[in-house]
Amino acid sequence: MSKTLRLAVAGTCLALGALAVAMVVGGAATPRVIPGLPDEGLLTRWALPVSKLAMDTAGVLSVGLLLFAAALLPSDKGLLGASALTYVRAASWTGLLWAVAAASTLVFSLSETLGTPVGDVLGGDELTSFASQVPQGIALTLVVLFGTAIALFARGAITAGSAGGLLVLSLATLMPPALTGHSASAPNHGLATTSVALHLLVLAPWVGGLLLLCVHALRRGPHLDLAAQRFSRAALWCFIGVGVSGLFSALSRLTSVGDLFTSSYGLIIMAKIVAFAALGVIGWWHRGRTLSALAAGRPGAFTRLAGVEGLIMLVAVGLAVALSRTAPPPLDLPVDRAFELLGYLVPPPISVTNLLTLWWFDLFFAVVAALLAGLYGAGAVRLARRGDHWPVGRTISWAIGVLLLVLVTQSGVARYAPVLFSVHMTEHMVLSMLVPIFLVLGAPVTLALRALKPAARRGDRGPREWITTILHSRFVKVVTHPAIATALFIVSTYALYFTPLFAAAMEEHLGHIAMTVHFLLSGTLFFWVIIGIDPAPTKLPYVGRLLLLFVTMPFHAFFGIALMNMGTPLAGEWYDQLGRTWGASGVADQSTGGAIAWAFGEIPTLIVLIALAFQWYRDDQRTARRADRRADARAAKEGGTGDAELDAYNAYLSRLNQPGGRE
Repeated sequence: MSKTLRLAVAGTCLALGALAVAMVVGGAATPRVIPGLPDEGLLTRWALPVSKLAMDTAGVLSVGLLLFAAALLPSDKGLLGASALTYVRAASWTGLLWAVAAASTLVFSLSETLGTPVGDVLGGDELTSFASQVPQGIALTLVVLFGTAIALFARGAITAGSAGGLLVLSLATLMPPALTGHSASAPNHGLATTSVALHLLVLAPWVGGLLLLCVHALRRGPHLDLAAQRFSRAALWCFIGVGVSGLFSALSRLTSVGDLFTSSYGLIIMAKIVAFAALGVIGWWHRGRTLSALAAGRPGAFTRLAGVEGLIMLVAVGLAVALSRTAPPPLDLPVDRAFELLGYLVPPPISVTNLLTLWWFDLFFAVVAALLAGLYGAGAVRLARRGDHWPVGRTISWAIGVLLLVLVTQSGVARYAPVLFSVHMTEHMVLSMLVPIFLVLGAPVTLALRALKPAARRGDRGPREWITTILHSRFVKVVTHPAIATALFIVSTYALYFTPLFAAAMEEHLGHIAMTVHFLLSGTLFFWVIIGIDPAPTKLPYVGRLLLLFVTMPFHAFFGIALMNMGTPLAGEWYDQLGRTWGASGVADQSTGGAIAWAFGEIPTLIVLIALAFQWYRDDQRTARRADRRADARAAKEGGTGDAELDAYNAYLSRLNQPGGRE
């Protein structure tokens, strides 16, 4: 038996063992069966978590294989090497296993939901209805479809870009099942859902990348030291992300620290904490000891330690599956429909004081703001240490944009936005028409291209090369075309509010996040075309930018007028469920929101006009200086000054000074 196969068998046994022990401790293995009530049976009770474990393991392995091929191993001008191609082909098999395990989980989940043995649910209409109408079934169906797509497309992927695209798809495929579990029913479901999503996004590359690093070491694959160094840098951030997201995930489900020691759910969390701490110690040892030994040509110590780390990670995966099968501690919650929908009671009547004091923590946008501020600051500091100049105005502009993002997503605005349409519209306008202006003027892409170093290997792709590749991609060329960017900025607003999309987005926390992210991205894309400093595939002349700005802004005014004239409230069922007893009626508040949309356009328009005027003036200055330099160079070559009139006058004086030249 090969070393790789022995590692796989050991990991499987440990993961199954951890799952079994945690299910026994958590009580999921021996639930109380009441005579006369439906019972799914012993087969479903054990086969369902095993199917989930297989599904999660296949997903993690798919992420690891594609991450290793796209980012950890070097490529040659975008083409994958032999080892990378092998791993991409292996991802097609793990993708197929992922889809099969998801299909099995779908069947056993229906058996558990109906309380019927699995043999009775096969071949019936219930399976079709469960897969197409129930959120849990829809999520598993998506995994089946996406897993199959990964299996098919991985067979023909030969470039780092295609492997990277499949990696993004595999990360997205991890999301649906996790977001329909305990997180969707937690009291603070917004925090729970976001923390679970972030947890998976950083956990899967960490676990999958390490497992593939172990396999690559056992196979004595090429570029092992380079792959280990790259993974070590990424693993540190994954470790921090797993810790932060896991902490908030636990906070959203536990009422006190005592629950960690007095409940089955808390005990499994404690086991995960112990595994997490062990992984941190091993990671520290890797960075301090074994990486240097690996670079010196001694892979033995690294392989042994990485193998142990990978086995601990698989134990953690088994614990996570068992945790999903264990009920959280019961919470004493108020019987209130608004609390069920929002995660908090309807706030008191709106006032400036309440907007400034009733802050509401949104983990997703807190992480986004922290990343935007941290990465930009790191780039500026690197340039300063290198002695390169970076304009202070750009840094200030970026800081203002991040600050505005924090204010509208974390302050009382975020708490009142789901309750009052007028506050929601204020949030929309700031995110789509004010924050993007300052972010675009910060020139983040230019900063990244200047701060990041080129890849050490010629033809390979590091972060700098990936940014350049994305900038020159066909997708970016299409979406940054002025017509497309303007259409997305305008049409999407009308499509969102004047169709059922708005009501659907308000009902779900993920829908609200998607809507808010769309506001931010569509505005950033539009203003990147208008006042963008960063390199872009299409650059409009300044006159064209002014015309595009003046053509676009009236559409927001028309949108506001349309809202003001509507006689029925948008998403009326959502606002009725909240039971707000203070403030204006839904129609009146919507009219106020329309007035905000109508009047708000003047502020960003003025800022953009000032920025355009300054950019136009600076561009003329640069053009004049370039013309002067060319003229000086031509004059130096020809012996003149570069100024035609001055050269003619000098020639006239020269003739006058010649004998017989004076009249």
